[in-house]
Amino acid sequence: MSSELEALIRTIPDYPKPGIMFRDITTLLQHPKGLKLSVDGLAEKFSREEIDLVAGIEARGFILGGAVAHVLGKGFVPIRKKGKLPHVTLSQEYALEYGVDHVEVHADACKPGQKVLVIDDLIATGGTAEAGLNLIRRLGGVLVGAGFVIDLPELGGAERLRKAGVHVESLVSFAGH
Repeated sequence: MSSELEALIRTIPDYPKPGIMFRDITTLLQHPKGLKLSVDGLAEKFSREEIDLVAGIEARGFILGGAVAHVLGKGFVPIRKKGKLPHVTLSQEYALEYGVDHVEVHADACKPGQKVLVIDDLIATGGTAEAGLNLIRRLGGVLVGAGFVIDLPELGGAERLRKAGVHVESLVSFAGH
């Protein structure tokens, strides 16, 4: 399956800056079989786990996480960029290459003890994913794991999460940045 998915992912050289090979999943999402393989593949990786909610990180994590939640028959929690949620929120800062950013979740997004799976399209350095996971923990949620379509292992994000005790799964790995 990973070679099928890999073939559907567009690589854009030197975006957003020279030396970066941007892995664009919009071509994968446009392809009916590619979308199905991605959603079903992520759901299968965690199908034996007890899960109450699936959380998706803005923006592509919404597409994939919502679909995974549907397949698993679970509810969905959006983890959004700062200022996008209309109710009381918790915010988590994370480091960017040049500065910091924030993600937020509604303060009532999950109840203490609920088991939560976090989904996003890609894991690179792990900063955004770690921020999302921290939000779930701060709400009292129990992390089941984190699932990604793409892992960029040289950037160390998946390993960073594993060292923090998170069950991490991905469908495709790309060498380089």
